[in-house]
Amino acid sequence: MRHLRYFEALAQHGHFGRAAEACAISQPALSLQMKELEDLLGAPLIERGTRQIRLTGLGEVFAERARDILRAADDLGDLARASLGPLRGRFRVGIIPTVAPYLLPAIIQSLTEHFPGLDVRPREAVTQTLVEGLIEGRLDTAIVALPLSEPSLHEHALFEEEFVLVRPKEDASKPVPNPETLREMRLLLLEEGHCFRDQALSFCKMPSSMTRNLMEGSSLTTLVQMVGAGIGVTLIPEIAVAIETRSAAVSVARLAQPCPTRRLGMVWRKTTPLSEQFASVAEAVRQSALAHLALSAG
Repeated sequence: MRHLRYFEALAQHGHFGRAAEACAISQPALSLQMKELEDLLGAPLIERGTRQIRLTGLGEVFAERARDILRAADDLGDLARASLGPLRGRFRVGIIPTVAPYLLPAIIQSLTEHFPGLDVRPREAVTQTLVEGLIEGRLDTAIVALPLSEPSLHEHALFEEEFVLVRPKEDASKPVPNPETLREMRLLLLEEGHCFRDQALSFCKMPSSMTRNLMEGSSLTTLVQMVGAGIGVTLIPEIAVAIETRSAAVSVARLAQPCPTRRLGMVWRKTTPLSEQFASVAEAVRQSALAHLALSAG
């Protein structure tokens, strides 16, 4: 099992240094473990290059089988954890970038209070990466925008929030634009891969062919600062308003009804024996998030 876990990390990262760091061992030790595994199999799994590694044909197939075995082994461990009552031990939770900076501290504090034996290990990444991590067993749950429509994952709704318009401070007294007007303005968006970008485009009824000339940023912080510099306008979720607008020369406006919203939820594999415990965790997260939203609104 140790060999399989090290090999799976190497297959995932494609680099001995990064895989060794993820496994908390030295690079020479990882290289030795891989050599032992290849000797046991009597066939090469890895093509070693100067900068990165590639899997051989056997290595590609072996990696898929290794993931299945490791996931099954983790499920056995989860079965034992489920029999012990409240969730404890390692808890690997993914969270999208348009939620993590605003809710993660409150979520960790809440989970620490409600589940004293829980070792929370958060990971921030875009939705597609989190979904892959769940399916491949590298994550236990993830907080994402719903719906995902991934058949293998259970979706547990947490809360809904509105999008608000952020524009330069001097525009505060101007009428709030409608979706059609927004299409004609310089709209700042997150770069491709963020689900929030797609939700903003959907509200403005803007086809992908029109996005080539739009300004993009890697984070909501960047977008808001760009607005403060007079470059354009943007949409951000309610949970981000308090943090992102406190140090920028911007104004915030509510959009006319029906305004754009998103529904956030926690997802996990349908096959996990810990589904009941994860539902309890999700409820603690929901209460924490609602308290945060109420505080921000006040």
